[in-house]
Order: sequence, then C-alpha cells, then structure tokens
Amino acid sequence: MATSANKKRQAPPRAKPRATKAKAVSDGGLSAARRVFEIEAEGLTRTAHGLDGKFVHALDLLAGIKGRIIVSGMGKSGHIANKIAATLASTGSPSFFVHPGEASHGDLGMITRDDAVIALSNSGTTAELSDLIAHTRRFSIPLIAITAGDKSQLAEAADVVLALARVEEACPMGLAPTTSTTMTLAMGDAIAIALLERRGFTPDDFQLLHPGGQLGKKLLKVADIMHRGDEIPRTTPNTLMSEVLITMTAKRFGCIAVTKGEAIAGVITDGDLRRHMAPDLVGRKAREIMTPAPVTIRSNALAAEALGIMNERSITTLFVVDDGCLSGIVHIHDILHSGVA
Repeated sequence: MATSANKKRQAPPRAKPRATKAKAVSDGGLSAARRVFEIEAEGLTRTAHGLDGKFVHALDLLAGIKGRIIVSGMGKSGHIANKIAATLASTGSPSFFVHPGEASHGDLGMITRDDAVIALSNSGTTAELSDLIAHTRRFSIPLIAITAGDKSQLAEAADVVLALARVEEACPMGLAPTTSTTMTLAMGDAIAIALLERRGFTPDDFQLLHPGGQLGKKLLKVADIMHRGDEIPRTTPNTLMSEVLITMTAKRFGCIAVTKGEAIAGVITDGDLRRHMAPDLVGRKAREIMTPAPVTIRSNALAAEALGIMNERSITTLFVVDDGCLSGIVHIHDILHSGVA
C-alpha cells in the first residue's frame, strides 16, 4: 500500500492537460480547435452509423400524431431543444419547446394527448424531466428519448430511444457538454429533415413559413408581387393608337399588352412608339405598332427568375401568362422593392 501511495505521489498531476495547454499556447489554440472538430466529427459519424429501425419507429410516431411535437431538455440540452423545435416548426412539423422546470409548475397543461414529446438528456437522469416523463406515461403521450444512457430512467420510460454514441466530450476535462450536444442537435436535424421528406414539404411550403428575411425573399414568386386585374395595361389589336396612348399614360408601366380574348398577341412599348413616330401614328391600329410574341413569364416563377430575364433582355417589365392567358404584369421596381436583388 505504501508503495502504491508513493507511486501516486510521484506521478505528475494532470500531465496531459498541461502538455495540451502548452501546445495550445504555442500554436494560438489551433490544436485545441482541431481536436474539438475531430472528436465531435467522430461522435456524429458513430451516431449516424448507429441509426436503425428505432429511428424509423420514432418517425412513425411523430408523423402519426394530430397535435404538435414538444421538445424538452434542461441546461445545455434545453438550448439544443429550443433549436430542434424551431427547425421542426420551420420545416412543416408544428413544434415548440417546453422547459422541464416550468412544466412542473403548470406548463404540463401545454402538452395534450394528441402531442408527442422528444426529451433530451445525455445522461438520461436529469431530475427536472421526471414530472414531464410521468405526465407522458399517465396520458399515453408518445415519448422519444435522445440520450446516451440506455439504462437510465428516461431510456426505460421512453417508447423509443435514439441513442447517442458514447464518445468523449471535446472539453479536455470531460465536463462541458460539447460532443454530446452536437450529436443531439444533429439527431434533431435528422428527424426534422426525414419528416420533411416524408411529408413532401416543398420550397413553396417553406416560403409560406419564411415570408421574412433573405430566405423568404429568395423564394418569392412573381404571383406575390405582380399587378392584376384593372392594373394591367391592355388593349385589342384594332384599337386606335390615340386610345392606346391614353391607356399607356394612365397605367404608367411604359408598355401595354395587345390581347385577343385572354391571350396576349403582342406588346407595345415606349420603344415601339419611338420607332413608329410619325404624324399618322395616332390614327393607326395597335396591331400595326405592336411587337408580336413578347417575352412573358409564369406567375409561379421565382421573382429572381423574372429579374434575370429583365437584365438579360434589357427590359423593365414582363407580362405574366398562365395557360395561355394574361394574368398580370410585373415591373423591375416591384422586384427591387421586394428585396430580391
């Protein structure tokens, strides 16, 4: 025993951390940063390889509910749970975060029998989750656990356990949640995207949920900004140019569509007027002045596509045609004002 004690006293305390710290100081922290990426990448890879039928079962439960997906976790897991809930909601799976501490003081009322719960806890022994777990068991609410502790209270209570790989934390002391939270976040992303693909969630659906910000602007459609009905400058092939000029001036688009019924036969632009400028212009008919087969665009095309056509053709307006019928007009100012450019 004395020999063992002497050996312990002789061993340099925390030798590895000191060496790591010395190296980190020498390279400005690059080695520490790279080590974090390597450890967390290993955790992600091993967790991905560990996915099996339990993940599919979890998706079946989540896709089958009538209500919402409740995500909960304590501490750092709570921050990750908030992000997972936000990602689910933004990709077509209604979801929100419930704080486990608040759940014990009335917020359990936010969780109904039509909902499902995803509980996050790396250890699976988070005390604050106890009341929430009990609530799901009492009312037969599906409970999905994301945890590394397969023998924990959370794992044993859950309907499905999505296991995280047992990989060391990137923190050299093994204390700060780092690798575990990265794996948990990735698992949440995997659930959200898998549900998105199951539901056939489209860019159109995404735009409806992201009307603001750059994402919404990128997905803005011509239909969202075009002018319709009486705002559209239009005339008929046999209308005299004296009337056409009045309509063009009133509508202020610098052009007018010449239509046969609801089909567009041509356009007259300010450029056409300049090219045909003569004393007899006002007495001529629209069909004599118009440019046939004009460039048009669909109402369901992206506004960015319309802008690209305008830039390529050096024009400022596009008439919108759907199924052969004139349905609107979009001006470059409409696109620029929407923030697409």
